[in-house]
Amino acid sequence: MATIRDVAKLAGVSVATVSRVLNQNGYVNEDTEKRVRKAIEQLNYKPNEVARTLFKKTSKTIGLIVPDISNPFFPELVRAVEDVMNIYDYTVILCNSDEKNEKEKQYIEVLKQKYVDGIILTTTELAMEEVLELDVPVVILDRPSMPAFPSVVADNYGGARLATRHLYDIGCRKIAHIQGPPHVVNAMQRFSGYRDEMQSLGLWDENLIIQGNYQLKQAKEATLQALKEYQVDGIFAGNDAMAVGALKAVQQLGLRVPEDVAIIGYDGIPLTEMTTPELSTISQPIYEMGAIAARILVKQIEGKPLEQIHYMLPVELIERQSTRREKR
Repeated sequence: MATIRDVAKLAGVSVATVSRVLNQNGYVNEDTEKRVRKAIEQLNYKPNEVARTLFKKTSKTIGLIVPDISNPFFPELVRAVEDVMNIYDYTVILCNSDEKNEKEKQYIEVLKQKYVDGIILTTTELAMEEVLELDVPVVILDRPSMPAFPSVVADNYGGARLATRHLYDIGCRKIAHIQGPPHVVNAMQRFSGYRDEMQSLGLWDENLIIQGNYQLKQAKEATLQALKEYQVDGIFAGNDAMAVGALKAVQQLGLRVPEDVAIIGYDGIPLTEMTTPELSTISQPIYEMGAIAARILVKQIEGKPLEQIHYMLPVELIERQSTRREKR
C-alpha cells in the first residue's frame, strides 16, 4: 500500500507539499499540484482519513439524533437524510436518545470528538444554550423548539384540527384525543389543534384526553380505561403508533371500527395500511421533511446562503376504513 512518502518521491516534492495538496491548505503552484495528483493516481494512494480529520477539524460526517428509532415514523426520516447526505459524500452517524437528556448530552460529546460538520436534531432534550455551544451548523427537524436555528416541520396544529373535524363530519360527538408526551412540542401542537376544534364545535371535554406518550402499549391501556368510563365514539390519536394501540383496545372490548368507534392517527406511516381495518391518518411528507433538512445542513456547512430558514410543510387527510362510515 502506497504511503504519502511514496507519493512525494514519485512527484519529486516534499511530504509537506503533498499534504498541502491533499488538504487544500497553503500555496502550491499549478504544475507541482498536477505532478502530485498524477503520482497519487498512479500509486492509487488513499489518504489517511483519520489524520486528515484531525488536521482539518472536519470529517465529512454529520450527526442525526432521534428520540426513538423503534417508532415507525423515524426510519423514513432517517432514510431521507442519509440519501441526501450520500449525494454530497457525507456519512450520517445515527444516535438514538430515548428521550433522555443525559443520553443526548453524551451523544453530543461523542459527535464533537469526531469533528462532525453539522447536526440534525429531531429531539429537544437540550437547552438552547447547550445547542449554541456546539459551534457547528444545526438544523431542527420535526420538533420545533428553537427559533434561532433553521427548522423543518409539518403543520401539526392544522393537521389536528383537520383530523378532529373529520371525525365530527362522519357523526362522532364524543371525540377523545390520545396525547403524546407533554414535553414534546409537536405533541402539544396537535393537542392544541384538537382542543380548539372541539371548542369551536361546542364539544370540548377535558375528560376525553388520554395520555399515550407516543407509545402503542401505553395508548392501548389508556384507551381501554377511557372506553370503559366514557361513551367515546371517535378517537384522534397523536401519532399512528398510538392509533394502532387504540384499535387493539376497541377490538379487545368487542366494539366495531368504525361503526362503534372511529379512529384516526397522525403521521402517515406504512403500518396504517397493514391493520384491519386500515387506519385513517393525517399524513406528513416524512421523506420530504428529512430531505429538506439535509439540504439545509449541507448549505450551512458549505457557507451558502439559505433561501428560507423555517419550513412548515402541509399535511393531508388520508381516509381509510377506520373512519369510513356514513356521514350525517
